[in-house]
Amino acid sequence: MNERIDKSLDASGLMCPEPVMMLHKIMREASAGNLIEVIATDPSTLRDIPKFCLFLGHELVSQKEQGDQYFFYIRKN
Repeated sequence: MNERIDKSLDASGLMCPEPVMMLHKIMREASAGNLIEVIATDPSTLRDIPKFCLFLGHELVSQKEQGDQYFFYIRKN
């Protein structure tokens, strides 16, 4: 990701629903257009974070897996 990341959330080691709850808090604090990076290790985030974005209208810019970590880049709308 070569865009500037405005906020980062490291939810490594946390299990559902904690990563999404923490993401929800960060999104409330972020400004429209901010790019948020989420790092997680819980496989359920592969389902939960895209649904979170879809339901709340945020843009899932990209996601990737690296080893046992999952990276999500979300733009707040």
